[in-house]
Amino acid sequence: MLTSLAIRNIVLIEALDLAFGRGLGVLTGETGAGKSILLDALGLVLGNRADSALVRAGANEASVTALFEFASLPAGMAQVLEDGGIEIEEGEPLILRRTIKVDSATGEGAGSKAFVNAQPVGVAVLRAIAPFLVELHGQHDDRGLVNPRGHRILLTRYAEADEAEVARAWRRWRRAQEALLAARQTADTAAAEQDLFLAHLEELNALAPVPGEEEELALARADMQKGERLSGDLDTLRHLWAGSDSALAQLRSAARQLDRIAPEHPLLAQALEALDRCIVEGGEAEEHIARAAEVLSHDPERLDTTERRLFDLRAAARKHDCAVDELAGRMVDLRAALDAIEGGEHRLRELEKDAAEAAEAYRNLAEALSAQRLAAARWLDAAVAAELAPLKLDAARFQTAVTPLEEERWGPHGMDNVEFLIATNPGAPFAPLAKIASGGELSRFILALKVALAEQGGAAVIIFDEIDRGVGGAVASAIGERLARLATGGQLLAVTHSPQVAARGDTHYLIAKSSGKPVLAQKSLPADAMVTRTSVVQLSTEQRQEEIARMLSGAQVTPEARAQAERLLEHG
Repeated sequence: MLTSLAIRNIVLIEALDLAFGRGLGVLTGETGAGKSILLDALGLVLGNRADSALVRAGANEASVTALFEFASLPAGMAQVLEDGGIEIEEGEPLILRRTIKVDSATGEGAGSKAFVNAQPVGVAVLRAIAPFLVELHGQHDDRGLVNPRGHRILLTRYAEADEAEVARAWRRWRRAQEALLAARQTADTAAAEQDLFLAHLEELNALAPVPGEEEELALARADMQKGERLSGDLDTLRHLWAGSDSALAQLRSAARQLDRIAPEHPLLAQALEALDRCIVEGGEAEEHIARAAEVLSHDPERLDTTERRLFDLRAAARKHDCAVDELAGRMVDLRAALDAIEGGEHRLRELEKDAAEAAEAYRNLAEALSAQRLAAARWLDAAVAAELAPLKLDAARFQTAVTPLEEERWGPHGMDNVEFLIATNPGAPFAPLAKIASGGELSRFILALKVALAEQGGAAVIIFDEIDRGVGGAVASAIGERLARLATGGQLLAVTHSPQVAARGDTHYLIAKSSGKPVLAQKSLPADAMVTRTSVVQLSTEQRQEEIARMLSGAQVTPEARAQAERLLEHG
């Protein structure tokens, strides 16, 4: 609940500290005293727009601090705070603070700041937790119960139904649909590529690439190209080394002649030894030349075959965007892809079955939830109808419309659209709350709904702003009785002009406007300046009687008004 509100320099409020308790708190005062200012100040800490016009004239900064206490934080709000990096200990109060600054020279806004338990936060955090803190109903309110987006949630709670299983089934269905869609896209792509894969595999099978083959072919081709280039030199060398007139043949002839005469002299023997060595070395040279000629032999047909094989391998590698040595692996990949295409049809059938089963499971749960909502709608319509006559809405009719959604709009919350409708005159068609009801009627419809939905909980504090405008007597008394009932066990604040409503309050706050010297020092004002300020005070029992008497009789409070005020308080 809201336990305290501290306001500084907001319009006519100079310095105000309010404490609130449980039950029904009523706020009364003359028209123009500043009740709307109080709500505007509370709106600031709930994330409303920070308008520099809210800063009190002569002040450079305004601030509002609100303190809320909870037995346990609502799960949704706790998640918002956790996402924002704000830790709240169990039992620790929630303190919201908002400041607005203006430029003293220009009077224009200089920015605003927001805090949660002294930690700076973005205004979006305040807006996100606001629905858990305050529920405001005014004559022109377009949120809360008037907003159709919340009607489904309220009806589901009223039905004591659980959307969680439906949400889980919906997520399972969505995942199954996404998996099926992805598989179909893969299958369509694979079918389009299947012929291409087969053609590529046939080409590679015909080519039969072997890892390491490119290097061998490249070396062989290089050797044959060298042989082609060196063929003339090799022929010359073979001519010099081979034949009867070659140099080696002449050396051998000389050796034979020298061998016959070598014994005649030691020098001839040494010459023969040297000549023998030359013949041996020459023979080795001849062998090397012969082997080189064999290795580097230039066979045009073999060279052409080698080059064609090498070029075919490299062309295939370019086609498949890989290295030549990776072509064999590419064949394995193509076979795997073709196997996957063949097995994909079976997988597709399995996914279609999974998606169909998930859809059926979701539909069954969602239809059961719809049935619960339809039954609860009838109960809620009857409960609201019972509240309308005492609120002088006996000619009006209320209807909870539960209508099926198109399949593309089904979601984790089911397959229903829920909206609260009213018809204010006999025979008139039903239409949304905000489009038919006048300001006073709308507030009373909302009160009837809140009473009917009382056990479903809501925000920490509910505020009704002048719900009793334009009514009096028995209707005002009925409004007061229902507000008091609605506040039982919780906290409700009502801004009211009705003495019957004010008399029902557990606490009574008087909002008044007065003039005097500033409470807070302001450099922009002269020392003897007088300011107009709004104040709020909690009234004692005697003061309450006097205020209610004023509300009954006007400016001149009569003994009769005091006596009637006393009776209202006793009855309240």
